[in-house]
Amino acid sequence: MHETPGLAGAAAALGIGLLIGLERERHKGRGDSRACAGLRTFAITALLGYVAMQVGGALLLGIMGGCLALLVSVAYWRSLGSDPGVTSEVALLTVLLLGALCGTAPEQAIAIGVVMAGLLAYREKLHHFARSQLTEAEMRDGLVLLIAALVVLPLTPDRFIGPYSALNLRTLCTLTVMLMAVGAIGHIAVRTLGVRYGYVVSAIASGFASSTMTIAAMGHIARKEPDNLKVLSAAAILSNLATVAQVALILGAVDTALLPYVWGPLLAGLGVTLLFSACLLFPKTAGIASRPIKVGGAFNLKLALAVTLTMAGMTFLSSLMLDRFGQAGVMLTAIFSGFADAHSSTASIASLAKGGHLAYSAVAPPVLLAVSSNALSKCLLAWISGGRRFATYVIPGQILLTSAMWVALLVH
Repeated sequence: MHETPGLAGAAAALGIGLLIGLERERHKGRGDSRACAGLRTFAITALLGYVAMQVGGALLLGIMGGCLALLVSVAYWRSLGSDPGVTSEVALLTVLLLGALCGTAPEQAIAIGVVMAGLLAYREKLHHFARSQLTEAEMRDGLVLLIAALVVLPLTPDRFIGPYSALNLRTLCTLTVMLMAVGAIGHIAVRTLGVRYGYVVSAIASGFASSTMTIAAMGHIARKEPDNLKVLSAAAILSNLATVAQVALILGAVDTALLPYVWGPLLAGLGVTLLFSACLLFPKTAGIASRPIKVGGAFNLKLALAVTLTMAGMTFLSSLMLDRFGQAGVMLTAIFSGFADAHSSTASIASLAKGGHLAYSAVAPPVLLAVSSNALSKCLLAWISGGRRFATYVIPGQILLTSAMWVALLVH
């Protein structure tokens, strides 16, 4: 038995119309003041868009859209005194187009319809958030982040420039956007979960993007909130959990046979990170939850640029040293490339082992060298971003973490 052509698209259009129509029906009101469209109108409009596109193509769909726009304009004019909003009217026109889209891309139309229904259902919460929760500084920072991520970053050329071809403009711009995003994620988490758990959750999550950037962001916050110094230091150390996890994931992705040679150091680093952070996080923090959360900007653009320039300097120095002294082996390469990123070094080392150029039993030392050099750059950025007090907590944590991994390697 063959499936009827277009039946799935018609069902998708009907589902979208019913979903959005159901939400509008709950808010259309009663009596003479009720809104112009409800459950049946939205369902029929979605089917109308689908049928118009199938029968007459874009031309008939345009005619139907013009007629619907005329009807919607009349309905809006009649209800202008009691309801000056145009949400239902615009939603009705959108449903017509989504119904038409179901003929060619039903999955995309359904996804848009679900998002649209969510926006309509949570309108009051969104209005409250925009008017009462969102500050002017947060609005400004959000716009800056969107412009940087969606406009500046895609237009930045992806090529290496400068002496030794060490610097990549796309990479530098990505680091800047990443640091801004880390700060924004932490800000949202703190506003949602509170100081103690918000910083911790955001640091671990942001660490998967860049643990180094996360430590720099926590240091900047520590300068503004010295009362939360221990919590922020614990969050910075906990971002190393992402580094340890990513090293294991990269090695496992290249070849799972590599993991038995590094599981000891990775578990040791994991345990020390959790223990050291717990010592900072829980003692004498009972009053943290009762303190008011300071509401300000979501991130600091100057800090993001300063950290990016620091990382660029480290990368340039690494390239200079490698150019002057040549390829002194995997160890030297791991040390210098690890200053900027331990993950790329780990991937290259694992690839060498997979290709037979390096013994599996010899993988752990260069990987730990990359992690150690990366820990050194984290210590430097902790001092630059957070000052002496922040570095007093973070640097010992990084030293203990790295030392535990090396000790575990020697014992293993």
